[in-house]
Amino acid sequence: MEYVAVLLPSLVVGLIFWFAMRAIFNADKSERQAEARAQAEAEARAAQLSDGQSTDRRDPDSK
Repeated sequence: MEYVAVLLPSLVVGLIFWFAMRAIFNADKSERQAEARAQAEAEARAAQLSDGQSTDRRDPDSK
């Protein structure tokens, strides 16, 4: 029983550290995914705008 009393605090601290690190890594992964999604949307929007501007640049009077 002495071994449990000696090892239990270290195990608890280790588990708390493990859960904290897991939460940090999951948050980082989610943030990276959200950033990639936002970047892809911005690139798609920029491409769509550049395509739209190329057709809008035509002179409406010329046929």
